[in-house]
Amino acid sequence: MRFILSLLTWYHGETIGTRLFTWRKGVKVGEDAQGNTFYHNRDDSRRWVIFKGEPEASRVSPEWHGWLHHTFDNCPTDAPLTHKTWEKPHQDNMTGTEMAYAPSGSLRNAKPAERRDYEAWQPE
Repeated sequence: MRFILSLLTWYHGETIGTRLFTWRKGVKVGEDAQGNTFYHNRDDSRRWVIFKGEPEASRVSPEWHGWLHHTFDNCPTDAPLTHKTWEKPHQDNMTGTEMAYAPSGSLRNAKPAERRDYEAWQPE
């Protein structure tokens, strides 16, 4: 089913063109913790990722993002970045999902926060 979807749509994973280009010219560099596979061509002028599952750009960790955009010459499997003690682990962007951040008073909360700083107007 995934193969048929990739023939007909671009948003269910890699397209048939990307699959053929990867097969012909891609050199596998490594995988991240989420199972995404990273490639480059022989002269390292192009770098790309084949997502495992939903193709969401926020699922790429900062190390691999820097490598994809030629910020780092060495891939994270060869030269892993040193992390500071204050850095948090990578987290997907949850905007638009049920797990998105909703502050108190947000309309997304089931029960709105009680407001005591004003009195609501009531018509007579």
